[in-house]
Amino acid sequence: MSEWIRNTFLYLSQNKQLNKFANRHWTTFGAKKFVAGNSIEEAIVKIKQLQESGLSITVVHLGEFVEDENKVKKETLEVLHCMDVLFRAEIDAEISVKLTSLGLGVSYELALKNMRNILEYGKEKDITVMIDMEDYETSFDTLRLYVQLSKEYRNIGTVLQAHLYKTLKDLQKLSDSNPYLRLVKGAYLETEEVAFPTKENIDENYRNIIKLNLLYGNYTAIGTHDIDIIDFVKDLEETHCISRAQFEFQMLYGIRQDLQQSLQKEGYKVRIYVPYGKERYGYQMRRLAERPANVFDLVKKIFKKIVCKKIIILILNFL
Repeated sequence: MSEWIRNTFLYLSQNKQLNKFANRHWTTFGAKKFVAGNSIEEAIVKIKQLQESGLSITVVHLGEFVEDENKVKKETLEVLHCMDVLFRAEIDAEISVKLTSLGLGVSYELALKNMRNILEYGKEKDITVMIDMEDYETSFDTLRLYVQLSKEYRNIGTVLQAHLYKTLKDLQKLSDSNPYLRLVKGAYLETEEVAFPTKENIDENYRNIIKLNLLYGNYTAIGTHDIDIIDFVKDLEETHCISRAQFEFQMLYGIRQDLQQSLQKEGYKVRIYVPYGKERYGYQMRRLAERPANVFDLVKKIFKKIVCKKIIILILNFL
């Protein structure tokens, strides 16, 4: 049942037409739990609170599957604006971007140009830019662009997804360049031709790439809420005498605050991935896919909203 729920919501998250329709006409229920605000000015209040509690921050403006050049320009300007607001507010944060929002769907050259502008501004403001990994098809150009720009800029990182067969080879190819990598399980629905079919397979590959990157001596961001994976990293730390300065745990805004706090108390660096923006549909669907409990919470919210609306109508009819 949980696998069916996961696959259904991942499919919904990747449907471009549904993304466009939902972002125009539908505000997703429960989005406030996962999204810090509609604008960076609104989100900055919550970002400051997280920073004051000792957590590190990555900020992302929501949006993907952009194929209109005018919108690409607006998305790029929004990223630059976000960096400016963070700098002025003296927030020590990274930003994360999706290449499909910066023009990759239009052309590789356009995405490259926009990324250069962002990285140049980030270099000036001392802000690191992390390139999010999207689906399998875009992963090739994403890594190509990352490799090209990492030769020019040091304030850059990218993401590798454990559910893809090719990720281990990708990691090995990148290892000599001392890459800054966020390692995750992967939140996109892929076929068995390119991705591991079971959670057990994905978890095994995830442990393999985490261990390999740490033993290479590269700085490693481990994006997970999985206790078993976290315990695995702790065991690696002890067994191989890995410094805590070499890695960090990354978690999503609004999820497992208890775990964030406990790791922080143990002395681990914890970074929170904080999204903002109005185009929440794809992001929200992926969060629902990750945990069936999130789906049931959503159903309860919808049910309560419908029931409350009917009660209000009944009351008004009696007035």
